[in-house]
Amino acid sequence: MFGTAVIVFREVLEAAIIIGIVAAATHDVPGRKRWLAAGLLAGLVGSAVVAASTDAIGAFASGIGQELFNAIVLGIAVSMLAWHNIWMSSHGAELAANARHVGREIREGRSECSILLIVVGLAVLREGSETVLFLYGIAASGNGGTTPMLAGGLIGLLGGIIVGYAIYAGLLRIPMRWFFAATGALVLLLAAGMASQAARFLIQADILPSLASPLWDTSAILPEQSVPGMLLHSLIGYDAQPAGMQLVFYVVVLTAIAAGMQWAKRPRKI
Repeated sequence: MFGTAVIVFREVLEAAIIIGIVAAATHDVPGRKRWLAAGLLAGLVGSAVVAASTDAIGAFASGIGQELFNAIVLGIAVSMLAWHNIWMSSHGAELAANARHVGREIREGRSECSILLIVVGLAVLREGSETVLFLYGIAASGNGGTTPMLAGGLIGLLGGIIVGYAIYAGLLRIPMRWFFAATGALVLLLAAGMASQAARFLIQADILPSLASPLWDTSAILPEQSVPGMLLHSLIGYDAQPAGMQLVFYVVVLTAIAAGMQWAKRPRKI
């Protein structure tokens, strides 16, 4: 039961943090709730499809199907988060100042909200599919019965939702003059962390070289399976034993998105 609770808590927490940060960052964007709900529903449906296709995914591409699947999902999510952050850099302050007087921005905001569906849907799809595969492995190994697994899963689900909502509620209490800087920085770190995780999956699939593995090992100081480790992993992509290629992906994506945000903030000549 404990193992199931930890697995479900970790995966739900990662999805909840992504949803909470993006939801807080677009707090004043009209119609965002509908798109968030649609993304959540789409992710759950996708997870159900993955659950029904577990054997096929595992056998795809000579047994590296799950790694490729995760890397592709993460790559798309990084792209969407990058676009979200760059868009909000140029439109966020206007939306926060007075949502009723930004007719043109509202029309553009609907396009922005469609990105929310993709980001949320991919977050739920990835974490939901990983949960299904992990639990499938536990069940196949014969460790624990159905009732303990269900109880552990419920505990992990509630714990992940509670912590994720607490982060969302905390972001909404940040003074507005710091709000967009704070949420923008968090989304930036989320995207860089996802890029690092995508690199790890590609390394595991023998598609990319590791470039030294591990670069360092902080598992004795801050284990990745501890609660602080899981939070940092979800928020900034913390890895106790990262490979060199992961660091390359992290730095490149962090730099590229930060540069795009600065470019979007530049005053436009009319």
